Amino acid sequence: MAKQRNISRTGLTGPESGVSASAAIPATAVHSPFPVPSVFRGGSGGRVEPVQTTCPYCGVGCGVLAHGGEQAVTGDPKHPANGGRLCVKGASLQETTGLRGRLLHPMVLGRRVRWERAIDEVAGAIGNAVAKYGAESVAFYLSGQLLTEDYYVANKLAKGFIGTPHVDTNSRLCMSSAVAAHKRAFGEDLVPGCYEDLELADLLVLTGSNTAWNHPVLYQRIKAAARAGRRVVVIDPRKTATSELADLHLALRPGTDTVLFNGLLVWLADTGQLDPAYISQHCEGFAETLASAREVAFAPQKVADICDLPEADVVEFYRWFADTSRTVTAFSQGVNQSLAGTDKCNAIINCHLATGRIGRPGACPLSLTGQPNAMGGREVGGLANTLAAHMDYDTPDATEQIAGFWGRPSATFLAKGPGLKAVDLFEAVGDGRIRVLWIIGTNPAVSLPDSSAVREALAHCPVVIVSDCVANTDTTAYADILLPALAWGEKDGTVTNSERCISRQRNFLPVPGGARPDWWILSQVGKQLGYGEAFGYETAAEVFREHASLSALNTGKRLFDITGLSGLTDQAYDQLQPIQWPVNSQCPGGTARLFGNGGYPTPGGRARLVPIPWRPPGQQPDCDWPLVVNSGRVRDQWHTMTRTGSTPRLFQHRQEPFIEAHPQDLAEHDLAEGDLAWLSGPQGRYLGRIRPAPEQRRGEVFVPIHWNRQFSGEGLASSLMAPVTDPLSGQPESKHGCVRIEPFPALWHARLLRPANADRHWQADYWSRVPMADCDSWWLAGAVAVDWPREIVDWLGGAPDLVMSDPAAGRYRAARLVAGRLDAILLVERSVQALPDVSWLASLFGHAELNGAQRRALLSAKDVNVEDIGAVICSCYQVGELQVAAAIEGGATSVEALGASLQCGTNCGSCLPELKAFLERTLAPA
Repeated sequence: MAKQRNISRTGLTGPESGVSASAAIPATAVHSPFPVPSVFRGGSGGRVEPVQTTCPYCGVGCGVLAHGGEQAVTGDPKHPANGGRLCVKGASLQETTGLRGRLLHPMVLGRRVRWERAIDEVAGAIGNAVAKYGAESVAFYLSGQLLTEDYYVANKLAKGFIGTPHVDTNSRLCMSSAVAAHKRAFGEDLVPGCYEDLELADLLVLTGSNTAWNHPVLYQRIKAAARAGRRVVVIDPRKTATSELADLHLALRPGTDTVLFNGLLVWLADTGQLDPAYISQHCEGFAETLASAREVAFAPQKVADICDLPEADVVEFYRWFADTSRTVTAFSQGVNQSLAGTDKCNAIINCHLATGRIGRPGACPLSLTGQPNAMGGREVGGLANTLAAHMDYDTPDATEQIAGFWGRPSATFLAKGPGLKAVDLFEAVGDGRIRVLWIIGTNPAVSLPDSSAVREALAHCPVVIVSDCVANTDTTAYADILLPALAWGEKDGTVTNSERCISRQRNFLPVPGGARPDWWILSQVGKQLGYGEAFGYETAAEVFREHASLSALNTGKRLFDITGLSGLTDQAYDQLQPIQWPVNSQCPGGTARLFGNGGYPTPGGRARLVPIPWRPPGQQPDCDWPLVVNSGRVRDQWHTMTRTGSTPRLFQHRQEPFIEAHPQDLAEHDLAEGDLAWLSGPQGRYLGRIRPAPEQRRGEVFVPIHWNRQFSGEGLASSLMAPVTDPLSGQPESKHGCVRIEPFPALWHARLLRPANADRHWQADYWSRVPMADCDSWWLAGAVAVDWPREIVDWLGGAPDLVMSDPAAGRYRAARLVAGRLDAILLVERSVQALPDVSWLASLFGHAELNGAQRRALLSAKDVNVEDIGAVICSCYQVGELQVAAAIEGGATSVEALGASLQCGTNCGSCLPELKAFLERTLAPA
């Protein structure tokens, strides 16, 4: 529930409370008007040439050419990450640049205020908390979607000047286990390989990574590089779209990855396939690591039993790995999001170190990052257990050196030790240890596990500050202070992708309303707190130069060193082309691969193999919660849909929260395709549409992570996940919860179409909103009968003009017109299968006035002149199942032939696995 507060209760500063921002921390800054500085006004400035920028979605870091305004974006053919390719989300970016739903002005307790007032409120709240409760009563929760410059200023302000170590990020939820593993193995958070290695590998192992949906452009690169003799192994409990690539799919029992890779290490040792020279010259800890592996995985049969795999498949994987020197093991959230996520990553790295398959073309362990700038945040210290520039709190002399660099009079002003990681941080918010929480660019009310507890914590936190570009999210509902940030297309700075490649994100749109860059907002607060000299930035380029200069403290000690970029002029910064760090006097042009000849940043200069025990998942099914629930992304959506939720075509692939389960499990619970069902667990429950999945393991279900309270009533996957975390990385175990499944007893199903943002006066047990081009549509269902003639006014927003009722069949339809324009329509049926497609009806909302034929066809919901294409498979070209089926019947019996006929699969390629599966299903009977 959103906060209901008043000034006197919150202790917020400002004229109403009589508390000045300087009450606790001496301030030297002087109030002045806050105009739009010319350095970040943005816009095309009359330029005709497209602007080179980067995609704001996944960690691939694709280059984008923005053609200005709301024109289409295209892939940048010169960018090394994508070479002109884009996935459907990237290709839809122009559809997210409008101002609908934007936060455009600072708000304090629901009132619009000037920036001077907003900054004073923020600084006052922080100052009061520090004075009364100490610096550690203040916390920052950041996002992997921030630019590096934003991250840098936030980290500097919090740890260097306010003095709180509690600075964490939503990147904790996706890649912190990989970070911890890199540091254990290499001595520093370093990704040793690059994307080209995925194409050069003779054996590609994809583990815990649905690359086809989550990193589509890398998937396209991998497919394009296919050649004779190359093999692909996919390790995943689910058969996903990525499995279409697989020569071998290992659908192992969830949580047994460490057993599989420990067994691989034992096999390599027993078959003489190690690299003794590399181990001797560049590694330590091998003997202890091998001995530990033997305790659990001493033979393939033992591995097969624990992992629930055929022994022959285990042996085949081991043989392929042993026989193939050019091997890449790419891993992502399926490995990281686990109680043993760090161990899983290290078990993979152990096998590469022991065979010397690291830092060489086509041979490396490769972490595929989830967010566009998760690595940039890691570079600046945007994690609670790091300090800055890859230095930790226990790095010798780091605190003193950074204090000196930032111009602090002594190290006593810096945070003294590691802060609270994400899950622990919100527990501290809930129990009152954190008094002021500043959330920037993320939506923790949806994304963190045990979301009900997170919401409760936010509701009771004395001061919640949220910086965002979106006005209404599940998290902004709890904000006392809302600060309008710039969105993609307006922001200017840098990001670093999964292969350590720094790219520029350039603005090409004008700054709307009162929105400001995050680095600027943070700097103004720093000035108001009295630290004007340290936060006097005028441009993002100034921030970047300072960030690069700070990395000089690493020279000769650590590999994160971008001093070669510290002297960039504003013009050179603006023209900066993608470059992989380190960038310094030794490698001025950047570095694609690391460790080919050793040189690890550890005290002894050697990599560490780490003994890995087997720890099963922290949550185990029992009689009350018999099913394992796994959560993840779908192809066309991103995180909590604050961006992709504004793009109608990205809803065509999956329109509702859903539950995928094996048909036999569904039959045992009297469930069938299209039914609604509850998943219930110790933390909460989830309501979604059933999707039978024969490829799903028995006893396991899958749900998507994207839906939130803006788009669904009970569709939060995080409500099912317990706050169980990896003890080293702090990353939540989001791939392994425990639930039971029960049918939702729907008496009726309905579709409702109304203008976007129309007031809601209706109630339904189940609802899911689907934005469309000219209206919003809703999937609805209820377990209680509704007197439709009596209540229809609330549903339509007024009295209906057209009604069709058949109580015996459970059918009711009604439409409302205003001045000849369609304003609302409701279609009710007893079963969801009886509901018609609403695409034609949705298109009518764009008509100024309906003609007679359209009015007569309204309640039938079908225009005979409009083709019914069926469920959409290809979002790029809006190709549906019925069109594909017709093309197959006409002789298009390959994905290539379908592409030639319908264009499907010829743009981003993300739909190719589904097209292939549809072909196989359709042609199988013949």
